[in-house]
Amino acid sequence: MIKPYVPRLCLGLATACLVSAAGAQPAAAPKPAAAASPAPVDARVLHLQVILDRLGFSPGVIDGKTGAMLTRAVRGLQLARGLPASGTLDEKTTAYLQQFRDTPGTIEISLTQADMAGPYQGPIPKSEAAQAKLPALGYSTLSERLSERYHTTPETLIALNGGDAKLAAGAKLKVPNVVPASRDYPADLKPDWKATLADLNVGAPQRQAAKVVVDKSEGVLRAYDGEGKLIAQFPATMGSSHDPLPIGKWKIQGESTLPEFHYNPKLFWDASKKERKQTLPPGPNGPVGVAWLDLNKPHYGIHGTPEPAKIGRTESHGCIRLTNWDVARLALMVKPGTPAIFQR
Repeated sequence: MIKPYVPRLCLGLATACLVSAAGAQPAAAPKPAAAASPAPVDARVLHLQVILDRLGFSPGVIDGKTGAMLTRAVRGLQLARGLPASGTLDEKTTAYLQQFRDTPGTIEISLTQADMAGPYQGPIPKSEAAQAKLPALGYSTLSERLSERYHTTPETLIALNGGDAKLAAGAKLKVPNVVPASRDYPADLKPDWKATLADLNVGAPQRQAAKVVVDKSEGVLRAYDGEGKLIAQFPATMGSSHDPLPIGKWKIQGESTLPEFHYNPKLFWDASKKERKQTLPPGPNGPVGVAWLDLNKPHYGIHGTPEPAKIGRTESHGCIRLTNWDVARLALMVKPGTPAIFQR
């Protein structure tokens, strides 16, 4: 059985370091050569990312940084609101966003005993054979869980909280303001899925999508209502030269929340010939994250990821990969039979 770790946000490290329950640092944990101030977060950019996230035009991880995914998110909002689709904060877009100026970009939260309790897996082994032996592919650390809960990164939490903030019950932390107004999820959802949605700060209710469009050239998945109006947009990783995005008209034929993953090395061009089929347990650190939206093309789906910061920056084995919080939101928006159009 893997023993849980008690983490803290650690000044000078790119990710949260770990402190054992007895207070001794594990031998594998790196030590910073010297304390360094974390890079400051641009509060204006982070506020914009928070507003876009809350409106359903996801910028991916909220980190206070500009870049291609923020530009795409702004452009998505502009397309949805009938604004010039420049991808920049032009005069009309800035005027539209003024209505959200009093919505804070960050809020202060207090950690609870439940937050501390986990359970936390510790380091996730790389091989599928080793992962298959775990009871679940849950969060490695509390800081990883908090990062997903607030749609951000461990590095951003470090920067927002001055570097060396100990994580303990009752501790107060500054986090991106993505807490939804309601968690009144449909009554027919399974309790563990409701708990996952709440932990990921996915709001309820969500608008229903009549179709989704995966746009390879823009690197996004867009959801449209029955009148053809754009209602949400999420950055996506989609395909590679070895496993290109299957261009065409498909449909979502079902969904699996908190799914097991049936690993078949024959389906992966980069798998070793020595590998064997494995059934990996569910969890946010599983290969498909917290949800799998099955397509009517064998072995293809829309799913989550254990590495949200890599969305839009890496390749996939042909499937469409979203952050866990975005795929969870999309799962509430679609139903079996929803068309899924993949285009260049």
